Amino acid sequence: MGSLSTIPTISVRRKKSLHTFTGTRRFSMRDLPTGTITLLFTDIEGSTHLLQRLGERYAELLNECRTLLRTAFHTYHGQEVDAQGDAMFAVFARASDALEASVAAQRELALHSWPGAEAVRVRMGLHTGEPSRVVEGYVGLDVHYAARVMSAAHGGQVLLSQTTRDLVEHDLPEGVSLRDLGEHHLKDLEQAVHLNQVVIADLPADFPPLRTYDRRSDTLPVQLTPLIGREHEVTAVVRLLRREKVRLVTFTGPGGTGKTRLALQVASCLRALLAGKGSKRGAKELRDVFVGGVIFVSLASLNDPMLVIPTIARALGIRDNMGQPVFARLVEVLQQKQVLLLLDNFEQIVEAAPQVADLLTSCPQLKLLVTSREVLHVRSEHEFAVPPLALPDPAHLPKLAALARAPSVALFLQRAQAARPEFKLTPTNARAVAEICVRLDGLPLAIELAAARMKLLSPQALLARLDRPLNMLTGGARDVPARQQTLRNTIEWSYQLLDAREQRLFRWLSVFVNGCTLEAAEAICAGPDDEAGQVLDGIASLVDKSLLQRVEQTGGGSEEQEDQRLLMLETIREYGRETLIASGEGHAARQAHAGYFLHLAEEAEPALKGPLLVAWLERLEREHDNLRTALQWALESERGEVALRLGIALERFWVVRGQRNE
Repeated sequence: MGSLSTIPTISVRRKKSLHTFTGTRRFSMRDLPTGTITLLFTDIEGSTHLLQRLGERYAELLNECRTLLRTAFHTYHGQEVDAQGDAMFAVFARASDALEASVAAQRELALHSWPGAEAVRVRMGLHTGEPSRVVEGYVGLDVHYAARVMSAAHGGQVLLSQTTRDLVEHDLPEGVSLRDLGEHHLKDLEQAVHLNQVVIADLPADFPPLRTYDRRSDTLPVQLTPLIGREHEVTAVVRLLRREKVRLVTFTGPGGTGKTRLALQVASCLRALLAGKGSKRGAKELRDVFVGGVIFVSLASLNDPMLVIPTIARALGIRDNMGQPVFARLVEVLQQKQVLLLLDNFEQIVEAAPQVADLLTSCPQLKLLVTSREVLHVRSEHEFAVPPLALPDPAHLPKLAALARAPSVALFLQRAQAARPEFKLTPTNARAVAEICVRLDGLPLAIELAAARMKLLSPQALLARLDRPLNMLTGGARDVPARQQTLRNTIEWSYQLLDAREQRLFRWLSVFVNGCTLEAAEAICAGPDDEAGQVLDGIASLVDKSLLQRVEQTGGGSEEQEDQRLLMLETIREYGRETLIASGEGHAARQAHAGYFLHLAEEAEPALKGPLLVAWLERLEREHDNLRTALQWALESERGEVALRLGIALERFWVVRGQRNE
């Protein structure tokens, strides 16, 4: 792509509100027209690729291209202002001359035999205005405007501003017509501009969507606080979305991980780059991918999957038309756009996923960023699991300044100071703050709700009350959905989306402490009516719905040991325990749990005296919390035999590990 795509190798200098085009002078100042003139910018599309393919012969091609353009300029009374790299700038006293010069140039470019049999495509933009003539060339917004019109075009395409069209449309050259392309937003120009395409007989007339910016992306919800601790994720997602073959990215994670907030930050980052802020190289690459902008679509209020497509259509400004199906109208619009749609809160209408897949198939330039507690399970999907915020290690706290930069702690401080401006991290409360963040699994929603309690409690007092965090973490903001105002509501929302079999499995899995193996889950959680494989399917579903996590593990007591572990975040597990007790299944679940781990301990006892000692020690260490929980249940339930057998089986393990107090 040529140098004027980012304005330019031929430079546009900013002087307050004015824009000046300068460069190597090829004229006498008194020869340049003044008053109302038409400006023509040209640029070779894909010049870098041509240079790579032709090497030294590119200079020959560039010279031939300039000669053809200069001939057209001269023939129709134009004057070249400058040429640098693959870009040129000329001015004309009459708009009709500028139009005829561009038409003649495109015809000659199409007929010419180029070095290496290459195809050379030049994009052109014309605009009529009254820039001021200065010593260095021209100054004025009209210069900038004309350059931006050219930047919106594709190779072989000629675009006119509406001002130029008004001057030429009643006396067009033979074989030339004009096509109205509607209003578009050009980079750095606040108001939408009307653009028109010059259609030249016998030359290509159909081009991809213009390289313009869709301002509907400016309707992104405004975020009132800065996003903390997600720089790596934002960079990774932007990089992922730039990949040509990535069409759909789904943010997954349990309620409260900040999926929507992260998605909005990614969208804001893309919007800033599309508007020309930040890295020129990055902005250029993203404009090539998301010419149509980034558009936010909230699905939070929907419960009917059939309303997803109409909701997307409304966000795009498509009015209801009973004469044509809304899906067909939506496809018709999106086929002409290179756009990123941000679909927020998809989990409760996940049955609409096939409609989204059909939309992607029908609109090859469309990309989607979706937030959902559950993956969509469509072929083009790339899941991006949003992790909790990074946690400090309370056992090895860094200095206060470094601790305050830890993402989870930084969020706690931000929200605590919003509730109590004088709140500070001190040597006295640092450990309690760190332990609060760890206790809450680094979940942003939980941390925000906890920090709000600083208005009444010290960190130490709050930590002492977090044995039942769901009871403490209430009183969220009123301007968010009710399901996000308390931690319990957030988790309950996910639980209610499960079917009855999944709900039972979720409840029973909460009996495990610090996770379990797949083998243990299948052994303990199988229902009386479950067939072979149903528990495995249910576990896979809970993982997909972000209520259960997979973590890798190594070692074990046999060659067939599982290579992964299933884990619930502690806040989610507490909700599971509450529902387990309320269901009346608590005793049966804990009895099955104790029975399984008694069997495991007795299987391990003889192995602790043989060659598999190390492997079994590691396995028992991983299951120590579960073993301790089983022993506690046996004692509380007055199951003396179970408690005694567990104690005998684990004695050697406790001795070897130096845990005689057990």
